[in-house]
Amino acid sequence: VESLGGAFARTCAMRGTAAALIDGERRLAFAEWDRLSAAAADGLGGLGVGAGDVVAYQLPNWWEATVLFLAAARRGAVVNPVLPIFRARELAFILRQSGARVLVVPGTYRDCDYPAMVADLRAELPALRHVLVARAAPPVGTGALDSLWAHPAANASAAVEVDPSTPLMLMYTSGTTAAAKGVLHTHDTLLAEVRSLRRVHALTPGDRTLMPSPLTHISGVVHAILTPAVVGTSAVLMDRWGAAAALQTIARERVTYMVGAPTFLQDLVAQAEEVDGDTTSLRLFSCGGAPVSAALIRRARARLGCVAKRVYGSTEFPTITCTDAADAAEMGAETEGRAIAPGEVRIADARGRAVPAGAAGEVQARGPECCVGYADATLNGEAFTSDGWFRTGDLGHLDARGYLRITGRIKEIVIRKGEKFSLRELEDAIAAHPAVAEVAVIALPDAATGERVCAVVVLRGGATLTVAELSAGLAAAGLARQKHPEQLERVDALPRTDSGKLHRAALVRRFSPAS
Repeated sequence: VESLGGAFARTCAMRGTAAALIDGERRLAFAEWDRLSAAAADGLGGLGVGAGDVVAYQLPNWWEATVLFLAAARRGAVVNPVLPIFRARELAFILRQSGARVLVVPGTYRDCDYPAMVADLRAELPALRHVLVARAAPPVGTGALDSLWAHPAANASAAVEVDPSTPLMLMYTSGTTAAAKGVLHTHDTLLAEVRSLRRVHALTPGDRTLMPSPLTHISGVVHAILTPAVVGTSAVLMDRWGAAAALQTIARERVTYMVGAPTFLQDLVAQAEEVDGDTTSLRLFSCGGAPVSAALIRRARARLGCVAKRVYGSTEFPTITCTDAADAAEMGAETEGRAIAPGEVRIADARGRAVPAGAAGEVQARGPECCVGYADATLNGEAFTSDGWFRTGDLGHLDARGYLRITGRIKEIVIRKGEKFSLRELEDAIAAHPAVAEVAVIALPDAATGERVCAVVVLRGGATLTVAELSAGLAAAGLARQKHPEQLERVDALPRTDSGKLHRAALVRRFSPAS
């Protein structure tokens, strides 16, 4: 057993001058990544960060995030990646619960002044001692991120001794409750994830990934930080997705594989169908995070000339099922694949009993890459069975050979461009609008994003409301723009079941595009 720092030291010894990270014109070799992260680990120590302390970052896909991640890991600290789309409401909750001592943010990025947003929250965050700003002049009360590695570490190649069973990462996911859930991963769980993917994807140091998924999302962390650090692959970072730019980057950088949500694959295929780009280096696109159609997988195989396949996982259990080189062509389009050994998958009925092949029920999984629980331990009882199975909340069935097919969700969430948002959280926010008497939020299929948010509202007497007005109100309340409804429907009354519960399925049937 070893910590991430130990694995990283071995990789750097073998891959020293090779490119580890490519961020625009900035190319970071493994040796430089090692040197910077060691210096930054010392810098964090100078800020009083010790074992178990939380270091949060809310950064775009910039190389600085990868240095900070390894620095915190070498320090024995817990890394808390926060999605850049989150605004005051989400950020305040996460930082309060995590107790982060250090937060790293950009300056003004995509019309958000991050230091100003954090400044407004500082009074309610007593644990937050230091705010560091990347790629911008730090305002009063903050520091410059690059000051962390301004002075060389005493021994830049030395790995910090860390118990690999201790927490390494705290990542928040919106899940099924109104508040985000903080998922705890250890060095052990994340290293098990990387090593299982190395086998199933046949990854070698010669592989290079293109990463448009955020470095604050499980896919970005696993494939653009952890896999390079452990396996010695390279990562090309994109901080703004564009299919045309992606196609050019694949050709220029000789990208060999990608992992991401269906929206990335769909855009890439559409662009490749319009422009004759060079994708000969691309051998694999593993697609998950939202429902993936077999038709999209087949289009990708035909146009990109690579192995395209489905994958199934979550922040809690990053990769539950997948196909490998031997069965991807046959089963990778129609199924989510099989459990990656030594992981296991079972289907359980409403009473928690395992059901036979072909029978539907809740998908449950267990294995060494599963998280160790939540920051709020009261959530663990519902998420895990007494015998250690993680309850995904998804519905599906296994065939006789163990291939999984997802058929629906118990959880009431919307998955938009691979990001999961709680319907209840959105309903709570919309219900606070003065024009709204009642609201139900539903997820509707969308060709571009996978799913879109539709708010079905009963308005107060005499009130009017447009999508733009609702979005403005939610923005003023601090809700991330990506969560705002794209569709607004007005009804006289919300449908109810005989027991008085909201009949959400009836609304989905009524307002789905096919209806």
